[in-house]
Amino acid sequence: MLDRIRQALKSHFEKRRIILWYDQKHEWRETFEALALDGVEKIELVNNEFGVKYRVLREEPKGKFLLYREGTEPAPIENWLLDVQLANGVFRTDQVGAWLAELGLGLPFENLIRTHEEFFKAGKRLEQLKQRLGPEDTESAVRLKMLGICTVASGGFDTIVESLLGELADGKDEKLRLIKRAGLDAFLWQQMQRHVGYQADEPSMKDFAIGLFKACYTMGTGGTTAFLPDAQVLFQRWKNNRNCADAFETLSREYAAVLAISQDLGKRDFRDLMELDYFEEIDRTIIRNLVHEVSSQTVSFADVSTWIRQRRTSHWFGNYKHIYEAIRFASEVLQTIEQANLSVSGLTDGVQRYASTWFRIDQLYRKFIHHMQQASQPSLLGEMNKQVENLYVNKYLLNLNDAWQVHVDKAERWDTPTITPQRTFYSAFVAPFRRKDQRICVVISDALRYEIGEEFLSRVRSLDRYEAEIAPMLSSLPSYTQLGMASLLPNKDIQIADNDTGVVIVDGQSAQGLANRQKILESGRAGDRVHACKADEIMGMPGDDARALVRDNDVIYIYHNRIDATGDKTVSEERVFEAAEETQEDLLKLVKKLTGANVNNILVTADHGFIYQNRPIEESDYSAGEVKGETVLFRDRRFVLGKGLSEHPSFRKFTPGALGLQGDVDVLIPKSINRLRLKGSGSRYVHGGASLQECVVPVVTINKKRQSDLSRVEVDIIGNSSRTISSGQVSVVLYQTAAVTEKAHPRNLRAAFYAASGEPLSDIHELPFDIRSENPREREIPVRFLMTRKADEFNGQEITLRLEEREEGTSHYKEYRTARFTLRGRFEKDFDF
Repeated sequence: MLDRIRQALKSHFEKRRIILWYDQKHEWRETFEALALDGVEKIELVNNEFGVKYRVLREEPKGKFLLYREGTEPAPIENWLLDVQLANGVFRTDQVGAWLAELGLGLPFENLIRTHEEFFKAGKRLEQLKQRLGPEDTESAVRLKMLGICTVASGGFDTIVESLLGELADGKDEKLRLIKRAGLDAFLWQQMQRHVGYQADEPSMKDFAIGLFKACYTMGTGGTTAFLPDAQVLFQRWKNNRNCADAFETLSREYAAVLAISQDLGKRDFRDLMELDYFEEIDRTIIRNLVHEVSSQTVSFADVSTWIRQRRTSHWFGNYKHIYEAIRFASEVLQTIEQANLSVSGLTDGVQRYASTWFRIDQLYRKFIHHMQQASQPSLLGEMNKQVENLYVNKYLLNLNDAWQVHVDKAERWDTPTITPQRTFYSAFVAPFRRKDQRICVVISDALRYEIGEEFLSRVRSLDRYEAEIAPMLSSLPSYTQLGMASLLPNKDIQIADNDTGVVIVDGQSAQGLANRQKILESGRAGDRVHACKADEIMGMPGDDARALVRDNDVIYIYHNRIDATGDKTVSEERVFEAAEETQEDLLKLVKKLTGANVNNILVTADHGFIYQNRPIEESDYSAGEVKGETVLFRDRRFVLGKGLSEHPSFRKFTPGALGLQGDVDVLIPKSINRLRLKGSGSRYVHGGASLQECVVPVVTINKKRQSDLSRVEVDIIGNSSRTISSGQVSVVLYQTAAVTEKAHPRNLRAAFYAASGEPLSDIHELPFDIRSENPREREIPVRFLMTRKADEFNGQEITLRLEEREEGTSHYKEYRTARFTLRGRFEKDFDF
């Protein structure tokens, strides 16, 4: 006990030089007499108060004294040392005194301790408070820290509110009941009024929470409310805190019905809601309106793109990502088709224009269909889907290939002077590497049509230290797997077998199957070590085995098949665009595996492309012609093989010589995009014909570089010229200095205003800078900040707008860019609500 009292007194004397000790029950004399405190003189009070007072105040004004009195404390009017006592404090040996001593708090805090005794009865809470106390703490500050401990919150008042809202969402009230038992409930509601303006005759967390949602929604839609503007800042921070996401979503969904949000949104223009995300119904309302506007083509793609970019910061965006993306791609494909010039002046012109421009329409259509399917909202997106399908098939796909067919019909040979024919792939692309004794890997992905190859090219370029380029190649006709695969091998003579198999012969050797293709590869360059395998084989190899395979071979052909394997089956053809996405992921992994095995040069190409229409095929999409001839050997949806095949206006007939083939097997191909009727096969995904989508295939050349070549786009703060803030709402323009490209990646920043001490003075925005537009005006992003009432304390001073970037792989942020602003005005009275 002596040690405990000595330690408690020592703590008191660290802050004061005079301590009074009243021994009311005459039980501490021995302890007093046994005490020895360095630098402290003990004096017993026995009718000597005046002399002691003179000594401690006048004679030894810097000395430290412990004044002990045996008996009760004198009444104030009779207490000669009352002023000394009030200025310094009393050492008490009851429980309250022990708590005061342990916390290092003086007499002014005695009433606080007695008022909230229940709080201090738990040793854990006492220890936590002791660790949080500071030398300048007021009673209010101490109570705020006590609230923080009761709610397991470690920050300011906003974190206390977040914790209580989380408990409310969980349907619990343990923290709130502890606050009440500790006598802190009145203080809590006082702080609610002070910080956010909430007051009620019978305050409760549910009443507060409903009021908070209502007030912030009202502020966001331009209305007025009794809540303070700081309520919106607190609400934004809570909503954007990832740790509070579940609580926010639970309460938001519950209170949307209580506040009749759906009915209110029905009266508003969706354009006015782009900055709001307090309720999920806001996103649904915006989506329904966007679908209608895009379907009606009453809004521009630029507007749609801007709106969806704004919604990307919405709390609910992840729930509707595929719907938003479907809307964006629908808008772009519709606008692109409307603006497209589909005239064709010849075979070469058609291929070149497709590879430079038109492929983008097929790409946009594919992305739209993929996201629409992933969204799984056929009723919601039905109107828009119908519009896209009609325009894509009738105005683009059919018209383009009708114009292209004119030149296909005129051509004496299936050839163009400037576009590499597929049958020369080995000599044009592979042989140059071998002439330099460079190792080369060729990846052939079945049905990787040009537009998918172009997207894959962008993904490769976005990787660090990868360089890639793309070139179009004109596939052999018919554009089917057996002939396409054969054409990619070294060859002199290619012919289609004179039977019903559709097998292709290269220099007398069947090109069907890996073993046969391996043999044909060996006929390439004399002495070359070659290997043919499937992609799965490479991906399943341990690293050492892959490096050994690469080391021991000069030419490696790797075959990948996901798109064609999916599209060629009736039961799965509708998943072909999903397979296109998966194919790109497969190929990226394969490229990384190969470069990790010391491959520096990679070619990625395809045997053929394809046509795909998501809607069921209509009667008009089938060829009206009847196939006739001496012998029909093989028929598919898009081509017929035979001998002595008859000419017909619905078909383009090719002799083997016209197609650069040997033998005597003729080919009939339905014109434009028409199909042949065929039992037991799919009709939406087809290939084998001469459409641009089927016969323009990509050759992607990939090289691994030694040095890093990636960067991130830069962001500048434009702001206003005066850099003065005189309103509770501040608009600042942030400028993405260049478009996002494969090598210039997006940058994600956090933005807010801060005092010099680091205290936030506004709401905090999470901002993605990922704009690909080359138009500088479209890369300007206006951001509206809400200043807190705390900003009033810095009136006339400089504050900082700080852009921060998350340290990759961590939760820590580093400063990216700053700008100084001067506060001029009284903000708590100057909000535009």
